[in-house]
Amino acid sequence: MAGGEDELRLLGAWASPFVIRVKLALSFKGLSYENVEEKDLYYNKSELLLKSNPVYKKVPVFIHNGKAVCESQIIVQYIDEAFAGAGVSLLPTDPYERAMSRFWAAYIDDKLLTSGLQAGRAKTVEEKAEALKQTFTAVETLEAAFKECSKGKPFFGGDGVGYLDIVLGGLMPLAYIGEARHGVKLFDSARSPLLGAWVERFTALEAAKAVLPDVDKLLEYSKMKHARAAAAAAAANN
Repeated sequence: MAGGEDELRLLGAWASPFVIRVKLALSFKGLSYENVEEKDLYYNKSELLLKSNPVYKKVPVFIHNGKAVCESQIIVQYIDEAFAGAGVSLLPTDPYERAMSRFWAAYIDDKLLTSGLQAGRAKTVEEKAEALKQTFTAVETLEAAFKECSKGKPFFGGDGVGYLDIVLGGLMPLAYIGEARHGVKLFDSARSPLLGAWVERFTALEAAKAVLPDVDKLLEYSKMKHARAAAAAAAANN
C-alpha cells in the first residue's frame, strides 16, 4: 500500500461511523497507516487525543507527519488532496461538481444522520415517528441526489467510488443496527431503489469489506453502550 514514506496515524474507535468513514477513504486510496484505538471515549480519553483535538476532544483525528486534522469530512478531503496520486480520486475535478459533492455531504450529516440518531434516541412513540418521518424525507432527497450525481452510473462518483460514496458509506453500520434493533430499513427497493442497489454494490467492494465492521459485533456493542447509558442515567437519578 502507498503512504510508506509518510507517517500516518488514525486516532479512532472501531464502531464510530465517522472513524469508519475515514478508514474507507484510506482503504480506497490504498494508504497504509497506524490505527490507534481509543479505549474509553467517555471516561478516559487519551492524552494524544486531547492534545491532537483540543477543541472538540473527539475522534477521528488523522495525524500526517505530526500534523493533526480533525472532523471526518475534512479528513477525507485532506486525504484526497494530500495523496492525489494514490488510489482513486474521490472529489470531482470540476469546481461545480466538487461544490455539489460538499453540499450533499453536509446534507447527509445534517439531515439524514441527525434525524436517524434522533429516532434511535426518541423517548416517546410520537418523537420516534416524527424523527423517522424526517429521516425518510432525507432518504427521498438523497435518492434524487444520487440520480443527479451518478448520471445513471453505479456510484455517486460515477463509474467508481467518489467522495459522497465514502461519506454515506461510513453510515452503513448505523443503518444495519437500525434495521437489526428497531426493524427500520433505511434504504429499500420500494422507497429508494437507486440507493438500495447502491448499498449492495458499495458494500460488496473489497476496499469497503476490508473496513466495514461485523454486524453482529456492532449489535452487541450497541446493546452494551445503551445498557451503560441507562445505568448511568439511573445512577444520576438516585
